Amino acid sequence: DLGWISRVRVNHPAILRRAEQIQTRRTVKKDWQAAWLLKAVTCIDLTTLSGDDTPSNIHRLCFKAKHPVREDLLQSVKMENFGVHTGAVCVYPARVQDTVKALKDAGCDIPVASVATGFPAGQTPLKTRLEEVRTAVDDGASEIDIVINRTLVLTGRWKELYEEIRLFREACGEAHMKTILGTGELGSLANVYKASLIAMMAGSDFIKTSTGKESVNATYPVALVMVRAIRDYYWKTGIKVGFKPAGGIRSAKESLVWLSLIKEELGDDWLMPELFRIGASTLLGDIERQIYHHVTGRYAAHHDLPMA
Repeated sequence: DLGWISRVRVNHPAILRRAEQIQTRRTVKKDWQAAWLLKAVTCIDLTTLSGDDTPSNIHRLCFKAKHPVREDLLQSVKMENFGVHTGAVCVYPARVQDTVKALKDAGCDIPVASVATGFPAGQTPLKTRLEEVRTAVDDGASEIDIVINRTLVLTGRWKELYEEIRLFREACGEAHMKTILGTGELGSLANVYKASLIAMMAGSDFIKTSTGKESVNATYPVALVMVRAIRDYYWKTGIKVGFKPAGGIRSAKESLVWLSLIKEELGDDWLMPELFRIGASTLLGDIERQIYHHVTGRYAAHHDLPMA
């Protein structure tokens, strides 16, 4: 619907005011904070996207995904029987088979997510990007995080962007598709809103802020624009699309802000792993540290909460 795209306007000062409110006026304490932090754990895409990834560190990551919080801590807050684990494990396509095997050996069915389509820049030929998606799916990935070609946004080629994302959607088959907009490189909040709409129109199951490799990643103003695009799209079509902030989210306190934002802007229906994820590699460690403090009254030493 290019008519909808052409009518897009974003009130920049109002977005900034609302983003400031979300950061300063929302807090939860004590048992409620522990509960919210455990909810955040279930929405994390536990991620490793490093050049030195190996089968052994993938194995450790998968074990952590299944056991994100120490068992004795879960017992202390009476959550040991609720199957607390992360939302997914996210890796490069070359590590998908290792991840599938490690999760199978661990006896769990946590989804495997793979980045694709020339991550992080999206500048490889379309044929290559499509083949990368198919390969990741064939190797066992049940979620694909595609990245758009930002050039198409910056030059206003919305129909071409739609067609590319639609082809990625077809290549994903039954796998869920999370579309990374790379918002730090889109130039304006209006472009963020337009790209969000195009991605949803083309069949995305999620829209995602960033690759984590840009100089500017997930920010609250950008998130507000994206979740309101999701809300507008839901009101118009009845289709619920998920949201995933990623890049630079490292502290437990930040995760509470993100949960509050989703609750207030989209409602409780979106506070589930099926519709909300946080892309992070180090966030889980701080959340577990805060739960340790909640249970014991002191902060853990580094060796008390190892990766595995």
